[in-house]
Amino acid sequence: MPISVHALAHRPLTAAVVAEFVALPTTPAPDTEDAMAAEMQRRGWSWEHELVCDSVRTECGHVVCTDGYDPFGRPDARRFLVFGELYPVDPEDDDMSNGPWLYDIMDDWQQLPGWSGRQGCTDEDCEAVLTEAAQSVTDHLGSAPERTLLSSAALVTGPPLTHRIWRTPTHAVVLGPAADNGPYAYLTHLQLSLTPLACGPDLPPADDEAGLTAWISAHVDW
Repeated sequence: MPISVHALAHRPLTAAVVAEFVALPTTPAPDTEDAMAAEMQRRGWSWEHELVCDSVRTECGHVVCTDGYDPFGRPDARRFLVFGELYPVDPEDDDMSNGPWLYDIMDDWQQLPGWSGRQGCTDEDCEAVLTEAAQSVTDHLGSAPERTLLSSAALVTGPPLTHRIWRTPTHAVVLGPAADNGPYAYLTHLQLSLTPLACGPDLPPADDEAGLTAWISAHVDW
């Protein structure tokens, strides 16, 4: 299989990480700045302003971003946990003019605690990372994904990769590639999304590819 990704960096998910993330909407929100600082310190979290704007970095080195910046409480907020970053091959960038500065950003991701990286990857390498992450989500939620769908250019740049969908009684849990809404927009996140089911209509049937694409887009993008 030809190289489709110039560089890939990731930090594996565990069931414990998934459990902490999925619990955020029901976690009591600190009511003062001092209480927020204490909760962040207790978790080993820190504020992150470079890799993803206005986000937090967890103790494991994953990056969590959410509506309104505050990660705790607020069950109606969208939340995204980034556990992988890839620099896709762009057929129109023949002279690799974007390469030097994008490789520098990929190095920043790779240097986060617990992360690893490699250059010259294929679709299969990225799918292996997603498959491992999907097992952790399944282990925590206790069920296999309800839907799987290969991503298209309508959802994200880069190679087509698998989206997997679970649902809790209140939230959509979607694992897969996502558009990078950070300060550069040339890269692609591998992320776990936790968004209210009300962001979109009822989940379409498995054979409705167009409907599933629209449903995923409504839940994983800002």
